[in-house]
Formats: sequence, structure tokens, C-alpha cells
Amino acid sequence: MTLRLRHHHLLCLLTYVGKGYSPAFIANFDAIAARASAGEEILLVEGPDDICAPLTANLSEQQCLQTEQPHCLRDSVRRRDAQALEDLSRLLDEPLPTGKTIRLSAKTTQHLRGSFAAGTVRTACSGCQWHDLCSAVAAEGFKGARLT
Repeated sequence: MTLRLRHHHLLCLLTYVGKGYSPAFIANFDAIAARASAGEEILLVEGPDDICAPLTANLSEQQCLQTEQPHCLRDSVRRRDAQALEDLSRLLDEPLPTGKTIRLSAKTTQHLRGSFAAGTVRTACSGCQWHDLCSAVAAEGFKGARLT
């Protein structure tokens, strides 16, 4: 199988420690972190991805998109993706366009985390409600992070 992730969720995956919007969201994110840790291929997508699934589980995608301001399509979320795309492409020295597939090796994950902790790939995190939690996780050396 292939995981489907939007660009800024690659950053979220680095510091994910089992906290989230709901028990279903957490269970799903735990499974995604385990799959990515096992080396499963990740397809970079725009819009709702596999992490978003529990947030829209009770709605069809069409219903979700018809809500007043669907979270996954907000300009702020799209900007996060664009910023993450730019930062990650620069850091990894390769283009990471939508539709590209990647795998997170231990070496790549370590490189990403080092840059995350140093703040060089956190442009997309500005204004995020999880910013302080992710900063604390990075400051503690990613202790408890589910991505191994």
C-alpha cells in the first residue's frame, strides 16, 4: 500500500506523539506513523489525505467540501503545504511536487528532525495550533514521537 500525505503533514509526522483531535484521529495517525516507520511509500498529495480521514469519516468527501470552510481546503492550510514543499525540497535538495513518492529512511528522518529542531524547515508551522507541542517534542529530542 501507499500512504497519501499532504506536504505539511510530513512535518507533523516528525513530532507526532499520540495527541490529536479525537480518539479515531489518534488511532489513525498511530497507524500512519507505524506504516511510515516500516518504510511504506508515501505519495505526496494536495488536499485531504490519510491523516485527515477520521476528521471526515462521517461525511462524504463531497459533503466535507460543501461545509462553510472545509479545513483541508482553507487558504492557510494550502499555504502550509506550499511552505512545507519549499522547505523540504530545499533541505532534501530535490523537488517534491504533488504526485511524487518518497520513503522516510532512518537517515532521512534524522536529517529532517535535526532541521526541524533547528527551525530551518518550520515556515509552514507558523500560526499552527500544535506549534508549541511540536516545539516541546523537538526540544526534548523527539522523545515519544511515534515515527521511528
